[in-house]
Amino acid sequence: MTKIQKLLIASLLAGSFGTFTIPAVADTLIIREAPPAPRHERVPAPRRGYVWAPGHWEYRHGRYVWTRGTWLRERHGYAYNAPTWVERDGRWVMERGGWRRGDRDGDGIRNSRDRDRDGDGVPNRMDDRPNNPNRH
Repeated sequence: MTKIQKLLIASLLAGSFGTFTIPAVADTLIIREAPPAPRHERVPAPRRGYVWAPGHWEYRHGRYVWTRGTWLRERHGYAYNAPTWVERDGRWVMERGGWRRGDRDGDGIRNSRDRDRDGDGVPNRMDDRPNNPNRH
C-alpha cells in the first residue's frame, strides 16, 4: 500500500468519525446562565385535532429569546413534550421537545395504566376531567 493510499484511507476514516459527532454536539446546547422564568401565556380554547405546544425560552446569538406557544397538528399514538431547561453541574442544558410514542403526559407510564393521565396532580378517580390538565 502506498503512502498516498494510506493517507487517503486515514482521511476517509477521520471524516466518517466526524459525521457521527457533529449532530450530537449540534443538538446539545449548554449555557452557564439560567434561563428566565417562563412567561405566562393564556392557553386558547382546545382545537379538535390539535395539541397546544406551550411557549419556551430558546438561546440564540448569545441571549435567551422567548418562543410563543402554538398549535401543532395532533399525531395519533404520540404525545408532544415541550422543550425544557435542566440544570446539570451548574450549567443549563436544553432538552428539545418533540413527539414521543404512546405517553400523552410524559411521565413514562402508558396512559392506559396511568393514575393521573393529564399530569395535573389529581388522581383520575377524583378528577372529573382526567384528560385535561387545565381543569379538574
